[in-house]
Amino acid sequence: MENVFLLKESVLSFLDRSGALLQLAEDCKPFNDIQRNEAVYRFCISVNPSDLIELDPRLGDCVLNDPLKATALFQSVCFLSIKTLSLIEKIHTESQVNVILKFTHLPPFPEYTLDLCEFPCGYGPMRPVAMEGLAIAMTRVSKYTQGARFLCSEEDCPCSTGFHHIRVHAPGATESATVRSDFSCRLCSSHLKEDIKFRVLGDKQLVELIHVKALDDLKVHPPRALRYQSVTLFLRDELCNSMRIGRLYRVLGIPAHVHQWPNVTWSVEANSVQPWEPEYTGTISSNFQALLTATACSPWRFSAIVANTFGSPVVPPGLYSTLKLGLLLSLVQGREDNPDSLHCLDLLALTTDTLILDRLMTYSLSLAGRGVRHPATGEMFASLSRDEHGAGTANIHAGSALLATGGVCMLGDLGHHRKDKMDALQSALESRTVSMIIPGKKYGEDADQQISFPVQCSFWALADSTAPSNKTTRTDSTVLGTVDMGPVPAQLAEAFGLVILCREAGGKQALLAQTVHTLRQAVQPGEPLYPSCMQFTTQDYQELLAHTQRIQTELSPRAEMMIHGYYMASRRVRSDSGHGAKVSVASIKLLMSLAEAHSKLSLRSTVLEEDAVIAVLLCENSVTLRHGASALIIPPDAAFPCDLCDLEALHRRDLILKQLQQSILHFVYAYAPGAASYITEEE
Repeated sequence: MENVFLLKESVLSFLDRSGALLQLAEDCKPFNDIQRNEAVYRFCISVNPSDLIELDPRLGDCVLNDPLKATALFQSVCFLSIKTLSLIEKIHTESQVNVILKFTHLPPFPEYTLDLCEFPCGYGPMRPVAMEGLAIAMTRVSKYTQGARFLCSEEDCPCSTGFHHIRVHAPGATESATVRSDFSCRLCSSHLKEDIKFRVLGDKQLVELIHVKALDDLKVHPPRALRYQSVTLFLRDELCNSMRIGRLYRVLGIPAHVHQWPNVTWSVEANSVQPWEPEYTGTISSNFQALLTATACSPWRFSAIVANTFGSPVVPPGLYSTLKLGLLLSLVQGREDNPDSLHCLDLLALTTDTLILDRLMTYSLSLAGRGVRHPATGEMFASLSRDEHGAGTANIHAGSALLATGGVCMLGDLGHHRKDKMDALQSALESRTVSMIIPGKKYGEDADQQISFPVQCSFWALADSTAPSNKTTRTDSTVLGTVDMGPVPAQLAEAFGLVILCREAGGKQALLAQTVHTLRQAVQPGEPLYPSCMQFTTQDYQELLAHTQRIQTELSPRAEMMIHGYYMASRRVRSDSGHGAKVSVASIKLLMSLAEAHSKLSLRSTVLEEDAVIAVLLCENSVTLRHGASALIIPPDAAFPCDLCDLEALHRRDLILKQLQQSILHFVYAYAPGAASYITEEE
């Protein structure tokens, strides 16, 4: 008893020093409303374990290793404080005070860390632990009983009135542990009956959390046999709706065994939830640093060489350079740490060799901070199932696109997808949201509910341009510059930001280069295939991309004026062509995103006019493939108009890009009203 008294003294001292006692008085004021008549009054107290250990090591040890006992100590002190200070007159017994200890953090020791990769779980002590993971499924918010008042059925028993029998939810307890019909009186053993008007309800939500390494298995095809076990989190009251599917979180919680006869499941009662960002400590490799120094004379050369040599484990340097640049720009714009700031760069590649492009995209996907390869038979957005923890509500499972939040979702060959799936993809690309209906009758609701999720990832897809076309209206070949999209509907192709036609000028020579590359890799695996100046490792690219994603850019006035001028001129020209407006409002965002990504890939914090030139060339080529050429005449692969085989070729490309830059400015002057007032043409 003496030890308990000393611990309560320490609790009171902590409440006084930390300001929690004043906060308790403020939290009591709403409960004094005469219309509120409850059996249980809930209070949250923030607890810093380090402060407790410094104040009283025994109290700190109790909070960290026996949280239920610590909660009882805080409950007793809070009850005495409320009665002594007359904060709530309606509280009569200590059991009416429901105290929730909210941990600000936990000691950084293995004993207080739960690695979701470890299995089996649930054999350690039931003390607070910290864990990081990815939210892959969650239920709708439902109700649970925070507390209830029970009265003795024997009228002569003192417990037939008052607040002697109060049931309060405890971590890991089911609804039947708080409210059921077979409780007995402590004094006379008579049957207890609940006083319904005093029941206090709260919000509850279940979330499935899994280790982030599980996403590594979703990048490869076919998936590896390795499996990860998710853990179920119980979010209650103010924590409900604090997590979103596809996001990373750090959770502090208390493990609990949930008894649902005949099964016992292991879960975690969440105590606090915070967004989590994986730490990045890498630097740019010396190879790329040397390249940056050597190419400082041109704003285009560094990114050109990076794209030209990219994917060397799959394709030889110089092959599919425009596509590789598009993939790199899409990877640069990935923001796993902050998906809300993601600038999506969706990419559709048209080719006659889907196998090689599929390998190149798969290789590129492995470099993404968050990447998911979507199987044609899988769920792209979300699916429903019944909750298995007794709530009976709908459990929403993340599909490939939601799992790829902040990164890339690779769809593969669109010719393998059903029409309804492609229709859903088109809707998601256009609105950047996906909606689904939860049937009310099936999941215990009065009416059907519609929920929506933001789609915050970039999509990569490819299609065989030689496959039979689904078009039944006009023929694309009648419009200069357009190509047949194969099995891809015109509306879906329009929804992709970039459409790239992978055609190699060398023809048979390019095919021979790819064949030689593949054979040499098979015969000499792991050995360098090209000179050291053209050889950058996969790790070099991983470090480069991770660094570029964290560069904060600023748009220069000249780059902004070129982008806006091209947008207005192109919109006017294509609107007057007789085929309707072919440049949507979303195009301006795409142009900005491409220019910003090229600036980051070039390791610059300022978006220059030269970055805007690359963005305009990529967009114009993409629009031409879908709707035909305009008054702005540029070559088919304008970003790479020649092979980059030596220094002379790099110089020749710079000269061609400068000429194209002037062509863009002339186009803007001619077709964008007022362009001359804000763009100064360089002679």
